[in-house]
Amino acid sequence: MTAKVQLISPVDGRVYVEREVADAAQVEQALTAAASAQASWQRRSLSERAAFCNAAVDAMLSMQADIVPELAWQMGRPVRYGAGELRGFAERARHMIAIAPQALAAIEPEPKAGLRRYIKREPLGTVLVVAPWNYPYLTAVNTIIPALMAGNSVILKHASQTLLVGERFAEAMRLAHLPQGLFHNLLLNHRQTAALIASGRVQQVNFTGSVEAGKAMESAATGRFIGVGLELGGKDPAYVRADANLEHAVENLVDGSFFNSGQSCCAIERVYVDQRIYPAFVEGFVALTRQYVLGNPLDEATTLGPMVSPSAADFVRGQIAEAVKLGAKALIDAKAFAADVPGSAYLAPQVLVDVSHQMSVMREESFGPVVGIMPVAGDDEAIALMNDSPFGLSASLWTQDLDAAERLGNEIATGTVFMNRCDYLDPALAWTGVKNSGRGVTLSPLGYEHLTRVKSFHLRHEV
Repeated sequence: MTAKVQLISPVDGRVYVEREVADAAQVEQALTAAASAQASWQRRSLSERAAFCNAAVDAMLSMQADIVPELAWQMGRPVRYGAGELRGFAERARHMIAIAPQALAAIEPEPKAGLRRYIKREPLGTVLVVAPWNYPYLTAVNTIIPALMAGNSVILKHASQTLLVGERFAEAMRLAHLPQGLFHNLLLNHRQTAALIASGRVQQVNFTGSVEAGKAMESAATGRFIGVGLELGGKDPAYVRADANLEHAVENLVDGSFFNSGQSCCAIERVYVDQRIYPAFVEGFVALTRQYVLGNPLDEATTLGPMVSPSAADFVRGQIAEAVKLGAKALIDAKAFAADVPGSAYLAPQVLVDVSHQMSVMREESFGPVVGIMPVAGDDEAIALMNDSPFGLSASLWTQDLDAAERLGNEIATGTVFMNRCDYLDPALAWTGVKNSGRGVTLSPLGYEHLTRVKSFHLRHEV
């Protein structure tokens, strides 16, 4: 009997869609077809690959009217923000397509008489993309388009919570007339995913998700000598210096904390503020937070949708309750948000003060609409607290002193340092993390290094 997956919508708790898990024959067919198609694809010119990939981006954008409400039903993001993910999807894809000729160009050392020497980048083969539900188009495109541009075939295993996104990718590739067999969308369970990685028939795995799931990916790849790229989340800090533009910092840090209901790997989860401006910062932060409208994400007035599931919301409720028990003060009255019902996926945003690093809300990833704010005496204390975390994905500095931002940025254990902005991926820069935030790189020219292998040519033509 074929297993089925039910996608439970966070909007109303009902089954939104149901699909059958791929069987062994479908997995085998995908692997065989991917290897065969890749052999021909790698011989196509970069301009040909770019034409197909750009057509796929165009095809995806043409489905926006259907995709936006689908996202709301699948993972709860308000429809007023749904188009933003597709804009980011296109920005990243177009950038990686545009830089491919330079990023994949041969490297030639200084000439030597009688020799032709160069280093060529070749595709790895088949790339497995294991994508998450929270930014289902953005995270997947980080690898899918550059993998294809580099000459690889791609197998996408999307999160069951956003399984329709995988189908949208497959449809976009079909509409772009991508060569048959080059891209496959497979609905797999955890056991099948591990078996696929361990099969030796994929040459690179790029995964975005939890630390524990990342460990499972590494375990499955043990002994296969394949690449495993991991983005495993964060507990991203912000430091607001005394010279910061206070209004700008408040506005952007509130958004960075609560956009997507805080369900972002690079969401702001803890804020350290110079004690001289701490009262004014907290006052402004709380006032703006109270303006959120929590409700049905299909309503255009909604600015904060449900979390992905009641259990995810309950985890954050537990963190808040523990912090309050240990002495923290919650500044937002959840009762002011009528949709916040205990046990549901709908959770009001929360701002905590009088927090410490003895509380899990300041050390463990929340992945929800809660943020802790602490006063600090200055730069040294702020940096020490920012680094007091098992994660290191991104960190933001809020100051009008560029030199100070660069100096402090060098002291923070993180993959990305922001100044006066947060919660954003620039496709021209490497997206990477340190510590438990993972390893490997996507985006930028460096992203192509993880999707190719090098081959050296040493050709002596004068004998």
